[in-house]
Amino acid sequence: MTLREVLHAHIPTLDAQSTVRDAVDKMDLYQFPALVVLTPSRVPMAVVTEGDLCRAASTAGSLSGIAYLPAYRFGTREPITAPADTEISEAFHLMLARGLTILPVMDDETLAGVVLRCDLMHAMLVDSEPESPPV
Repeated sequence: MTLREVLHAHIPTLDAQSTVRDAVDKMDLYQFPALVVLTPSRVPMAVVTEGDLCRAASTAGSLSGIAYLPAYRFGTREPITAPADTEISEAFHLMLARGLTILPVMDDETLAGVVLRCDLMHAMLVDSEPESPPV
């Protein structure tokens, strides 16, 4: 099974002008723990997670103090990505090794979607289930 089969294709994204407030609003609205910041050509320039924003707010002393700053400033720039034809077990090991919670998935040169670690764990368990339950 490949990432193409399990990715979230219709996801909220940000652009370079999106603020921390924009990011928090989208994370809340879509119940998604991380967002990809895209260039105009749909190439990931950063990944911003809830944890990134919490750490930034803690350092700044308040969330309202950074609310109107560009969100990408607090995320991981030039994020690790994977091609859509990557096997899910390979992607899972990459995410574990690099401490990633979200992995942008690329199709050619543009973002196809993202996967979360829990998506990959679920897919691996479903893929390994026997056709009939053990007796």
